[in-house]
Amino acid sequence: MRLPYVPNPPVTPSPEEAAIVERIQARRAPRPLQPLDLALLHAPPVADGWNSFLGAVRTRTSLPADLREIAISRVAVVNRAWYEWAHHAPLAEEGGVSREGMEVVKREGELLLSGEATPAGLTDKQWAVVCYADEMTRNVQVRDETFARLREVFGEREIVEITATVAAYNCVSRFLVALDVGEKNGLGLDAAH
Repeated sequence: MRLPYVPNPPVTPSPEEAAIVERIQARRAPRPLQPLDLALLHAPPVADGWNSFLGAVRTRTSLPADLREIAISRVAVVNRAWYEWAHHAPLAEEGGVSREGMEVVKREGELLLSGEATPAGLTDKQWAVVCYADEMTRNVQVRDETFARLREVFGEREIVEITATVAAYNCVSRFLVALDVGEKNGLGLDAAH
């Protein structure tokens, strides 16, 4: 990492900062604080807001695990955020994405998207999320055809939740890559496992 991680357990000079660390630990439980947490805790109020926002995106939406994790995994590939990939690709598989489907998700380079039929190994919903996450991450603006495909298989709440997930994990990946959290930059996809 480009900065030293804060000590673990973090030093908390005030009750407010101790409460922030406790909230982050509660969300991570039973796992310990992660390198991402130990980077963010250089700025405790930022870490607190991050924890609340990402906690809601990860655990309080109506999205099933396969769709949430496939969106996060595609963002990781596009942004070359291998620390993020290493954490979320296994969760996508646990959530029901086939290995064959994950091979599609991890294709580097731009995918042929909205005109392409759903590839083997992915459902129509999963493919719509991959296409949307790819285009949103690469271009920010999403083509009408890509959005129409998403609209065919999802309701408004799901679309907002998918969009928020892709946006949130673009934020995460940019933080991870810029600071080299987890020391995975430059190692490539194969080294991320």
